[in-house]
Amino acid sequence: MFDIEYDVIVVGGGHAGSEAAAAAANLGCSTLLITMNLQNIAQMSCNPAMGGIAKGQIVREIDALGGYSGVVSDRTAIQFKMLNKSKGPAMWSPRVQSDRMRFAEEWRMLLEQTENLDFYQEMVSGLVVKNGKVKGVKTSLGIEIKAKTVVLTNGTFLNGLIHIGEKQFGGGRAGEKAATGITEQLIDFGFESGRMKTGTPPRVDGRSLDFSKMIEQPGDEQPEKFSYSNLTKPLTKQRSCFMTYTSEEVHNLLREGFDRSPMFNGSIKSIGPRYCPSIEDKINRFADKDRHQLFVEPEGWNTVEVYVNGFSTSLPEDVQFKALKSVAGFENVKFFRPGYAIEYDYFPPTQLTHTLETKLVSGLFFAGQINGTTGYEEAASQGLMAGMNAALKVKEKESFILKRSEAYIGVLIDDLITKGTEEPYRMFTSRAEYRTLLRQDNADFRLTPKAYDMGLASEERMKRMDEKNQKSNAFVEFFKDTSVTPEEANPVLENKNSSPIKQSGKMFKIFSRPQITLEDVRRFKKVEKYIIDNNLDKEVLEQAEIQVKYSGYIEKEKNNADKLNRLEDLKIPKDFDYTKLKSLSFEACEKMSKIRPATISQASRISGVSPSDISVLLVYMGR
Repeated sequence: MFDIEYDVIVVGGGHAGSEAAAAAANLGCSTLLITMNLQNIAQMSCNPAMGGIAKGQIVREIDALGGYSGVVSDRTAIQFKMLNKSKGPAMWSPRVQSDRMRFAEEWRMLLEQTENLDFYQEMVSGLVVKNGKVKGVKTSLGIEIKAKTVVLTNGTFLNGLIHIGEKQFGGGRAGEKAATGITEQLIDFGFESGRMKTGTPPRVDGRSLDFSKMIEQPGDEQPEKFSYSNLTKPLTKQRSCFMTYTSEEVHNLLREGFDRSPMFNGSIKSIGPRYCPSIEDKINRFADKDRHQLFVEPEGWNTVEVYVNGFSTSLPEDVQFKALKSVAGFENVKFFRPGYAIEYDYFPPTQLTHTLETKLVSGLFFAGQINGTTGYEEAASQGLMAGMNAALKVKEKESFILKRSEAYIGVLIDDLITKGTEEPYRMFTSRAEYRTLLRQDNADFRLTPKAYDMGLASEERMKRMDEKNQKSNAFVEFFKDTSVTPEEANPVLENKNSSPIKQSGKMFKIFSRPQITLEDVRRFKKVEKYIIDNNLDKEVLEQAEIQVKYSGYIEKEKNNADKLNRLEDLKIPKDFDYTKLKSLSFEACEKMSKIRPATISQASRISGVSPSDISVLLVYMGR
């Protein structure tokens, strides 16, 4: 293998690396996945769960594009929940609790069954670069392996430093060594780097907990699944999670160790994730709160190991233990391992293009935490896109870029390369201005045709998507074309305290009323007959209901997206000299010269670029 020139080498076997390797190999490229430990491929380093608010939408999008995260999540789930069901469908977010050991095993098995994919266990200590183009990698044993493109997905391993109280030691994860050499070389090439921090809570022995003192959190009564394919099935049995709370006593015990906390004594200088703070950070920032939620999550079907979500900490282990013993249900707790914080190198993502290729070195791609993101889902989606684009570059085909109006993945990448990030970036529904279009239920409609055209989605998957689309559209048309009389409609309307109708009208108008659900309109004989005659399943029914109930919002958002996309089509030449435009503000000139936006639309989203700067640019481009 050492004398082969691979099309794509992927460095790192986490969530980003696994998706990148699978995508490149499935697109027909000879691919090598190099990782420091093949036993830890796609390891869930933090919580044993996939999905959640906005993250669930990303997993659905990865699946619709032919990635594996959704399939693996379904096959190894121990609980499924659709979050935010009380809100509109743009906010619905699927989440699974996963079996940690089986998740990594399933990923390994899937990758081993993928054609064109080789594996090698060793540390990559550097890159081979000639004339501004990547030519391969160097390992810690001094071996050079040639490649046409390289994808770096190093996670928290680049010069990783673990903190537990006053103790510090190098590592990329507890029990694993840090990766060295790459950061220093990239800085020599002219890359700008920074440091970030993340953390993880203690893992405890479930046999030592009293769950009767906690609030049970069961899964959905009718669980769904992530993958649109027929490779997985919904759960038929589930494991419960539990919830408990910290208290003022717990907070006081934790405060006693603050002088030994790397968070407060200056040992940690980098910025951690704002939306997933450590327990000591929460107590410090929210001093008015006398308690915080803790989610007690089982790590799998058959293990007794439990993850204490909400108790991420880098305090000394004795302080962690003493405080946790004061939490209801944890009085006799036994630790498997303490929580810790980890600092690691990242590279501000404004140094990338929309394909995730670096601007400084041709053929070199970055994906995952190296770009300043946090979360398995964010990493996996970047890996998928980087793997695709590395393969397309090798094949000399047009690159694959998703717009903000097409996918959360498009929002994520555009945010990163246009705005950059100085703290670990996490996806939220509020980051997507077109979230009514980017729902978890329609990711297949949005993205499977694109994946099929590229060769990542199978013909069978495309047929399933087409059938679902046709059936849901036909059902919506049925409501638009079918009338209902006052005699039929009014008993249903009055039952829901909705104004009765005085003359026959279209069902679409009745169904559009906020109080009226699909279950209500199924009381009309014509509707139930249509559902039975056309064999409509739950997915089709849900899709049709959303299209009817939110048709006005969806149409309005489509029109807004179309306006924005017209600006996306206005390309800016790569070598454009912004200093020529004397009417540009100094800040706009400086930032656009650095970020090199590809389109007028991207330029408009750069922080510090005003509408008047865009007007100047438009006038010049018009000339």
